[in-house]
Amino acid sequence: MGVGPVHAVVPLRFASVPNPIRATVEGIGRLLVHLHLITASRAQRIADLAWPRILTGLARMSKATADVAMVGVAVGPAAIAGVGYGVPYWTMTYMLGGGIAGGTISLVSQRYGAGREGEIDRAVKTSIGAALLVTLPLVVVFWTLPGPLIRLIGTGEAAIQYGTRYLRVASLAMPFAALNLIGSRTLIGTDDAWTPMIVRAGGAVINVAVNAVLIFIFDLGVVGAALGTVIGSIGSVGILGWGLTAGRLPFVGALPVQVDWSAPYWDAADARHLARISTPLALRKVAQNGGQFPLLAIVGLYGPNMVAAFVVALRVRALMNTPGWGFGLASSSLVGQSLGAGNEQDADGYARDTLRFTVATYALVGAAVFVVADPVSALFVDDGAVRATTTALIRAACVSVLLWGVMNGALGPLRASGDTTWPFYGQLLGLFVFALPLAYLGAVTSLGIWGLYGTLFAETAVPAAVIYYRFRTQKWKRISRQNREAAMGQAS
Repeated sequence: MGVGPVHAVVPLRFASVPNPIRATVEGIGRLLVHLHLITASRAQRIADLAWPRILTGLARMSKATADVAMVGVAVGPAAIAGVGYGVPYWTMTYMLGGGIAGGTISLVSQRYGAGREGEIDRAVKTSIGAALLVTLPLVVVFWTLPGPLIRLIGTGEAAIQYGTRYLRVASLAMPFAALNLIGSRTLIGTDDAWTPMIVRAGGAVINVAVNAVLIFIFDLGVVGAALGTVIGSIGSVGILGWGLTAGRLPFVGALPVQVDWSAPYWDAADARHLARISTPLALRKVAQNGGQFPLLAIVGLYGPNMVAAFVVALRVRALMNTPGWGFGLASSSLVGQSLGAGNEQDADGYARDTLRFTVATYALVGAAVFVVADPVSALFVDDGAVRATTTALIRAACVSVLLWGVMNGALGPLRASGDTTWPFYGQLLGLFVFALPLAYLGAVTSLGIWGLYGTLFAETAVPAAVIYYRFRTQKWKRISRQNREAAMGQAS
């Protein structure tokens, strides 16, 4: 397997590609440097890794949000609610793949930072095997039993039927989505955020066009939205697989990693370490997403219009969360590389600077969307009363998303070091002790919509507090020392 030198200057390719996302991220970085909150050298490396992933996230979340908007325009609020009932099931499997990919970036970045490039492809193949073992059984379940699953949380017969049709088709994309994440994290762990951006963001843009054709021209409604997701996921996996096999891609050039697909395809030591890191991450993500099932069931007590408004608010909040995708993975990669090189002081510097960078970016994004919440609501709904409720919930989401920034910024070092248990506990605490009870109180008492405001806030504030506390204890460094030999593998 051929790998470029540690800290290869892959990001230099970015210089010839002007875009507002890069300019905004680098501008925020320069401001923080001017205020002496982060160092200039770290700011540049963080920005180089973060902005392509942010752009990818924006493209993918915009695609998901556009799906909801197009379905709403073509079919109506019941279809929005139906997609909202189906998405948590689809996302649960995606989150499981994301948890495994979180372990992948820890394995890859530490080996890359330590100069142990010969061990990277073994970690990639083991990660792929784990992802398929987890996702394929769920595809069978969601394809064969979509109706009963949707009825567990859905209200309104029309919405349930739309959700059933959406989930059955969208389930076919689940394994490919997990493999996309593993390929992306492998490249980001080796300092290449450019290639995943080109492949996945470009695919998302094309996907929006495909969905528009399927929804409006072929009149496939929610099935068209689901089918577009399947097509896009398969295409992205094919391109990433091609690049990792050849070590390069047309129009992109050489990649920092090339995978040898010959046997062995499974390594027990890597699998154990992957399970140790990925299991808490996957459980945290499942808890975060799994909470949407009872949450949507509770919101259904408010009525179908409130469900539609709440689903839109969640979509907009997910779109606002995309900076965390970039900064969180940049932190994991840079901290992991420093830990792999045995430089804990450098790891701590990257961890703190990325956290400050992340929170500052979220503050600006939340403030901007808060101001334009009403025009954003108009993109999804026409009814005046539903639009007013949607606007109010979006503004509550703008407040809650700032705490999501704290969560994502502090999670990166924990993920890189393998200290992933506390984030899982924090997610459970926030969701089941605070968020769900508040939503239910709003439904059955005079608290009303304020219960949903509290739900949106508690869902992010509580896990953010827990994760930040764990980060501040510095115990992640000690755990990294314990995990380091396993993370990097035995010397070849």
